[in-house]
Amino acid sequence: MTDKLRIAVVGAGGWGRQHARIFSRRPDCELVAIAARTPESAARRAAEYGTAGYTDLAAMVKETGPDLVTVCLPNEEHFAPTRALIETGVDLLVEKPLVFDLAEADELLALAAERDLFFGINFNHRYAEPVVRAKAAIDAGELGDLVFLTWRFGGEANRGPSPHANLIETQCHGFDMLEHLGGPIRTVAAQLTDKTYGAYSTVALALSFESGAVGTVLGSYDSSYAYPDSQLIEVNGTTGRATVHDTIRRLTLSRAGDETTRVWEPGYFNDEARSFEGTFDRHVEAVLTALRAGDPPPVPAAAGRRALQIAQATIASFERWTRVDVAEFGR
Repeated sequence: MTDKLRIAVVGAGGWGRQHARIFSRRPDCELVAIAARTPESAARRAAEYGTAGYTDLAAMVKETGPDLVTVCLPNEEHFAPTRALIETGVDLLVEKPLVFDLAEADELLALAAERDLFFGINFNHRYAEPVVRAKAAIDAGELGDLVFLTWRFGGEANRGPSPHANLIETQCHGFDMLEHLGGPIRTVAAQLTDKTYGAYSTVALALSFESGAVGTVLGSYDSSYAYPDSQLIEVNGTTGRATVHDTIRRLTLSRAGDETTRVWEPGYFNDEARSFEGTFDRHVEAVLTALRAGDPPPVPAAAGRRALQIAQATIASFERWTRVDVAEFGR
């Protein structure tokens, strides 16, 4: 690697712009290429950031020699481009969801492992300041033994071909976050509804954790991101409770029996912490630090496989009308 890391971005959509923004502004990086599905979109986004545009991924890697390629494509079109990039031998950071099919996830992970590639996934919620502080409080024992955890996340529909787009594409953040804070999920019991437009747009889940704790998930495409607390995490232990409001907006920490609550909110000048996009900047900082040091990704792509595994157990629970062990779908 040179002093400046050479970065290529695959994807010219709205969140792909965030990828390009970050790497074009970092003084330790050079944005060497942007790839898209059509020549027009590739040329347009590349011109916006003063770099080269591509539609051929193999040619892009060969001609620009990136140290890292980041991938941000439509949710259900991840597999083939990611596989093609792995075959070039380049290190990768991909957007969630990893894929929609467990066999495809296993194939990608195996191919990347064979080539000893750096292969990370962007579960950026982990890097929100309230989540970082909640995790620190849990690890320090401030909440005692965890007893129950709740994830709620709902907004306008992001429709896709899969009837389970909400579960796999959006609530994957919830599965990752609940395990990040509470440890492995053991079983799931599911209720899903297709009441509004045919897909399973709202899900309600009951969970058990390996630790003995229990949990709930309420995830919806039948709500609105305009509502307060459209995203809410509650972690309740034997001696305290933590709540995260709207990912970046607020953290509250309470002690059992104490009516005084500690609150963190970003201050007047703390624009970075109140920005959802800034959680990705923070993750990129950790990614590049690990890449330069030769360490594994801070959030490995296997975490994407794990979220998909829990989603598949959820689907099985709903179809069988019973509680399902997550281990049925692999470890």
